[in-house]
Amino acid sequence: MTSGNIGTWQKAAGDTIAPGDVLVEIETDKAQMDFEFQEDGVLAKILKESGEKDVAVGNPIAVMVEEGTDIAPFESFTLDDAGGEKAPPPKESTEEAAESSEPPDTGSKTAPSTLPKDAPKEESKPEPQESESSGGRLQTSLEREPLASPSAKALALERGVPIKQVKGTGPGGRITKQDIEKYKPTSSAASASSTASSAPTYEDIPASSMRKTIANRLQQSWNQNPHYFVTATVSVTKLLKLRQALNASADGQYKLSVNDFMIKATAVACKKVPAVNSSWREIDGQIIIRQHNTVDISVAVATPIGLMTPIVKGVEGLGLSSVSAQVKDLGKRARDGKLKPEEYQGGSFTISNMGMNAAIDRFTAVINPPQAGILAVGTTKKVAVPSSTEEGNGVEWDEQVVVTGSFDHKVVDGAVGGEWIREFKKVVENPLEMLL
Repeated sequence: MTSGNIGTWQKAAGDTIAPGDVLVEIETDKAQMDFEFQEDGVLAKILKESGEKDVAVGNPIAVMVEEGTDIAPFESFTLDDAGGEKAPPPKESTEEAAESSEPPDTGSKTAPSTLPKDAPKEESKPEPQESESSGGRLQTSLEREPLASPSAKALALERGVPIKQVKGTGPGGRITKQDIEKYKPTSSAASASSTASSAPTYEDIPASSMRKTIANRLQQSWNQNPHYFVTATVSVTKLLKLRQALNASADGQYKLSVNDFMIKATAVACKKVPAVNSSWREIDGQIIIRQHNTVDISVAVATPIGLMTPIVKGVEGLGLSSVSAQVKDLGKRARDGKLKPEEYQGGSFTISNMGMNAAIDRFTAVINPPQAGILAVGTTKKVAVPSSTEEGNGVEWDEQVVVTGSFDHKVVDGAVGGEWIREFKKVVENPLEMLL
C-alpha cells in the first residue's frame, strides 16, 4: 500500500481516545480497514477530511495530544504546519505494489518493491488517444438501408425527409416516391429525433482502484504464466448424500455447502500432489519453485467492488465445519470491505466456484500469481448414465459437476496437473475420505 482514501472519521476534534478505539476508516485498493489508536490521547485537529482520495502513506492526517492539553491553539493548525504534504508515489511503484498478492517483505521478486530515487527511468511513452467517434451505435445493414425505391431515396435526400420515419405503402412495405411526398413530420417525432440525436449513447465510468488492480493482475498472469487446462466430469451424488446427512445431524451448529467439500477436496489433492501446491519465485536473482507445506486456499468471492480472494489457511488440518465457518466469515467481511491485508495476501492455491449459477456448465479461470493453479467449478447437473442390473440394461440418474484446473506450465507439467485432477476426482467421488 502506497496511498489510501480517507473514509468516515469515527472521532471528532476534542474527543478523548483510548487504546483500541477506532479513529477513522481507511480505504485501500483491496479493502476498507478500521484504524485503531493504540494510546491514550485527545484528537486535537483533523487534517484530512472524509472523502480525501489518494493520500500518500506517511502524510499526517490528524493531530493527537496528551490528555489535559489545551487544543484551542490547534484550531488554526494546518497541514503545512505539520510539515506539508508528501508527493504522491511514482505511478509504476503504485501499480507494482497493487498487483502483488504477497506482503512486501517476503524477499521475492513477485512481491512489491520500490525503485530507488536514482534508478534510471524508462522513456515516457505517449499517452494513447481515443479516436473521435460520433457516439452513434453500430447498425445492421437492414437498418442502414431501408426498403425504398431509388427515386424515393433521392427525393427524401433532396427534401431532408428522415426516411426511417416514413411508413411504406408499396409491396412488402416498400417506401415509394409518393410516400415521401405525403410525409408530414409530427411534433413528437421531431422532438424525439432531436432528443435522441443530442443525448449521449454511452456512459463513462471511472475505473476504481480495485478494478485497476484486478486488470493489472489478470493481464500480468495471462502474459507471464503459460496456462494449460485440464477438465474432468466428477460425480457428486455420494457427496450430496453425505452433505445432507451431516447437515441433518448438525442441530443448527453448521450448514455445509458443496463449496466447503470442494475446498476440502482441493486441500487433499494438494497434499497428495504437492508439486501443484507450489509457486514460481525469483529471489536475489535466483529462480526457485517454493513448495508449500500447508495448503492455504484462496476462495474467489464476488463483492460489490470486484473479485476478492480471502484465504482459508491450513485447510489440510481443518474439519468441514471449520472450513464452512471460516468461508462464511471471510466471505461476509470481503463483501463488507473489512478484510485485513494478511487475510487476502498469499495463499497457495485458488478455487473459483460458479456452481450457484445454473447456467454455467463449465468455465476456465486465470491463475492468481504467484500461485501455480486454480480450480474452476461449474454447476451441478443431473445426467442419465447407463447401468446394468440382473433385470437387464437401463439408466440411472447421477449428479455431476464439470471442473477445470488451470495450471502454470512453468511449475506444473501436464502429467502432474492430470494427476492432481485424478486425485481431486477420487476424493470427491468418495467423500468419506475427507473425514479421515
